[in-house]
Amino acid sequence: MKIAMLALAAAMLPACAQDIKLPVNLDALADKADEAVTVTMDKSMLKLAGKFLNDKDGDDADVRKLLAGLDSIYVRSFQFSHEGQYNMADVEALRTQLQGPVWGRLVGVRSKHSENVDVYFKDGGNGQLGGIVVIAAEPKELTIVHIIGTLDPEKLADLGGEFGIPRLERSSTWRKAR
Repeated sequence: MKIAMLALAAAMLPACAQDIKLPVNLDALADKADEAVTVTMDKSMLKLAGKFLNDKDGDDADVRKLLAGLDSIYVRSFQFSHEGQYNMADVEALRTQLQGPVWGRLVGVRSKHSENVDVYFKDGGNGQLGGIVVIAAEPKELTIVHIIGTLDPEKLADLGGEFGIPRLERSSTWRKAR
């Protein structure tokens, strides 16, 4: 019996390790920030939000279909009046969680004087994404977008401008590559 329980626990470890946790300190940044955006939507909230979208409008219908495959959307965005008002250790704690076999960093931009950006994708299998995390850290601004669920990479940009998610611009090069 003990061996069966240990085997079951070992089999479940990778599934548990796939979930990431936003550092608790991030929500406390709202008090320090000049402007804060906090979006927390689980599966039931996403389903409810989808009901407000018009099926007859092409863009709304696309977003509604996309939302049906999602499990959660978390957005934390903070703008500060001075540099150093958030702790880079919190950002690093999040990046560390994304260093595993299911998450892969697609984009990594580092600048000593401006923005640092990371984009991580979670492999959902069958050519689908299982999630995405975007971390944009500037001296006076921090934005984290964490989306979990089945995503068609070609439809990902449709979420831009919705639910506090920054608009994603498709370049002409990207369109040609599709």
